[in-house]
Amino acid sequence: MRDALNISIPNILQETDLSNNAYDGILVVVPPIKPLKAASQLESAIRCALTYDPSLETEIAVLPLQNLPAGRLVYAPTGPLDPDYDDVRSLKETAVKGLKRALKVGIRKLLTVLEEYPNFENSELVTLLGILEALYKPIQAREADPSKTTKLDLLGIYTSDKDKTKQVIGLAIALESGRYIARDIGGADPERMTPIKIQRYLEEVFSKSSIKISVIDDPKVFAEEYPLFEAVNRAASVVERHRGRIVFLEYNPPEKVEETLLLVGKGVTYDTGGADIKAGGVMISMSRDKCGAAAVVGFLQIVSELKPKHVKVIGVIGLVRNSVGSNCYVSDEIIMSRCKAMIRIGNTDAEGRMVMADLLCRMKEIAINSINPHLFTIATLTGHARLTVGDGYSILMNNGPAHNAGFGEKLQKRGQEYGEPIEISTLRREDFAFHRGKTEGEDIFQSSPGPSTRTRRGHQGPAAFLILASGLDKHGSGSEKPIKYSHFDITGSAGIFPFPATGAPIVALASTLLLN
Repeated sequence: MRDALNISIPNILQETDLSNNAYDGILVVVPPIKPLKAASQLESAIRCALTYDPSLETEIAVLPLQNLPAGRLVYAPTGPLDPDYDDVRSLKETAVKGLKRALKVGIRKLLTVLEEYPNFENSELVTLLGILEALYKPIQAREADPSKTTKLDLLGIYTSDKDKTKQVIGLAIALESGRYIARDIGGADPERMTPIKIQRYLEEVFSKSSIKISVIDDPKVFAEEYPLFEAVNRAASVVERHRGRIVFLEYNPPEKVEETLLLVGKGVTYDTGGADIKAGGVMISMSRDKCGAAAVVGFLQIVSELKPKHVKVIGVIGLVRNSVGSNCYVSDEIIMSRCKAMIRIGNTDAEGRMVMADLLCRMKEIAINSINPHLFTIATLTGHARLTVGDGYSILMNNGPAHNAGFGEKLQKRGQEYGEPIEISTLRREDFAFHRGKTEGEDIFQSSPGPSTRTRRGHQGPAAFLILASGLDKHGSGSEKPIKYSHFDITGSAGIFPFPATGAPIVALASTLLLN
């Protein structure tokens, strides 16, 4: 995979000796603990610098190292951390700043010392993930100059425990491989990652893996089996390179299946708003509307690396461009969904729920005959979600069976521990009432005509729509076949242009579902 796609993750080595002369710089992220455990050999240089400049308690500095061949120490302190409100992201953010400083002074062979911070269980892992995040080079930059795909030639990792070092490196590489692919898909421009180009990218990524790929590209199949997806694809279908794709990804474990995970991702490669066109300069960044699909793909990549023994995983992504033109779908249309519900369109800019609803219905059909199934949808669905929780946070909404299983609390705890925070919203009866049909001849009302940011419960309602439009309302806690379902709105966490795409929430998901 790394060679095929010109992946720019550097060589990562487990290092046992700070005196190794293979490096031209050392980076240490220093949490508010004394003395340092892993970096005890660096204490004298740090103490000497603090004697001359006490402001270095909170400032990143490059210090000379007289007693080690690397010669330079990039000292990156977190500063004081509030035990009530700060979290492990402080280490990750400091690592990003420290890595950027190391690159700025020309370090190409970096030895990173990971310090254990007892307040945060996964401090070393999250610090390393921060470094790998800062080393990511966007796919367009890699393609523009293939000779400069890596920012470092060598990355060594040192901790106070060599067994832990090996474990941390292995897990970080697995998690980063998923985030890397998610960033490539989610962050790329809309012509570099059209539906067909994403398909080809995935076929290359998973060509030698345990992931099986199947693709639907026939417009007749869209119309017959995925009519809501077909409506969104209608305008784009007249341009060959923009024609939609539905891509299924499947992992079958080597041993008896004990759990089945079914994930649906929104892959809108560009969102003009359709006939309800986005105006007033708000269309920029709409190439990021495929980050839900990117997250599903990234999760499957992590699955292919970790190879869980008892977990079956099926992902499906709806790849489509929400174009505007004479062939586009419009408000007031009534379309019969896959589950035979009549859907009245209220806003063509609410296309994400349309793309996913029939795919979720298909996954529900699979789930009915699966072992211990759990359904997921992941999407940059509403601006309301970002306004509600701010940047850097994913919102999770569970149906009754998932709520009763305590999934939200488990995921939120793991997300906190791994530096990918999750906020939980609760679905209410008002959310379902809002989306029930308003007139005779319609079963479900797709969306209010205004934007989600001006709609009460603007991010909860779409989750209720997905439950209704997929037929999952027939599989709640009181049914004969309850099915767990969780919806992620990642508008606040996926990464807003010009900041990089993040790959959220796959680290939280993987740590919860694959690492137990």
